Amino acid sequence: MRHSLSPARLGTAGAAAALLLLPLAPEAFAAPSVTQDSVTPTTMTAGVAASAKLTVHSSSCFTAKTLGVGVRDAAGKNLDFPGNASNVRICPSGVKFTSGSRTLPAGTYTIFGFWQESGGAWHNLPSHKLTVNKASTATSSSGGSPVSGQSLVWSDDFSGSIAWGSKWVGDNSSSYAYGDHNPDDNKLDWLDQSKVTTSGGVATFTAQPSSHTLENGKQAWDTGLLTTEGSSGGFQVKTGDYAETRVKMPSGSGAWPALWTWKDGNGEIDSFEYHPDNPNLLELTNHVTSGSDYYTDSAAVAPGQWVTIGTHYGANSVDWYVNGKKVYSDGHGVGSNFSAYLILNLSVSAGEYHPAPSGSTPLTMQADYVRVYR
Repeated sequence: MRHSLSPARLGTAGAAAALLLLPLAPEAFAAPSVTQDSVTPTTMTAGVAASAKLTVHSSSCFTAKTLGVGVRDAAGKNLDFPGNASNVRICPSGVKFTSGSRTLPAGTYTIFGFWQESGGAWHNLPSHKLTVNKASTATSSSGGSPVSGQSLVWSDDFSGSIAWGSKWVGDNSSSYAYGDHNPDDNKLDWLDQSKVTTSGGVATFTAQPSSHTLENGKQAWDTGLLTTEGSSGGFQVKTGDYAETRVKMPSGSGAWPALWTWKDGNGEIDSFEYHPDNPNLLELTNHVTSGSDYYTDSAAVAPGQWVTIGTHYGANSVDWYVNGKKVYSDGHGVGSNFSAYLILNLSVSAGEYHPAPSGSTPLTMQADYVRVYR
């Protein structure tokens, strides 16, 4: 049995210890006051990706579970900027947040910052109007550089047979771990230059089940690739160049076409990557420094549809163009000494990130030209 002792019998020190055993009444949590200092943009251009920037400060320091930028269209539909920040410390000194990038159709929207308490409650901050203007007419989708003063320095319009050896190589690339295949990159590819043919000024890339087996035990697919690496011409794009292709998007599951660059284990700028399971989306990526965007346009990008895609390899910003219209600028660029080989190919997905082929039906992609301006 425990015997309780009064504080008087414990003395002054003992009384203090006894008092510490008493439960303390919980204090009620009062949410701090959060002030939105600024939120941008106020204007955008339809189809051109942009990020939002938010600056806030609070009456006292605390940690917000979420901080982000919201957008609502005229019908009240939420079209928030991606990339909310988690567990953000907000103090009277303020904090700045930059979202991921996105595109919006032309129209009038409402933009505002928001934050979430650790307990889950959401708080919207003051809103203002965001105007998305229609895109201005730019370069013709039939080709040509959007960069002033440039002229054509290298091209293939596929009007004759493929210039194997002198202009293109089709059976080997240093971007493939084993030279002619690369299962480590979630690809079923086995390079076969006979899988790129020309007719009527169009190059057709074909992929079909192969007799080869990959190191991971999966059946390979023989497929077509064009690269300037290893050719006698050895052409490379460099800082300031603009490269463009016009391609007809494939429709079969597993198809993975791309125009990209490669050199010395990297040098990779993806003018585009495409997967038919995302039928209206192009993946645009700068792997040399940083920058990427998922560009969506149901009017321009779809299986079986021709689309013109170009990339300006700027020192301070890589710019992407779709049908002559600038759709994304990464704000990072490639630096002043960039150079790399061109690759245009039809890969086949092994199924890790996008579906693999659902059967043995051949996959095809077509290209009208590849052109480089300087």
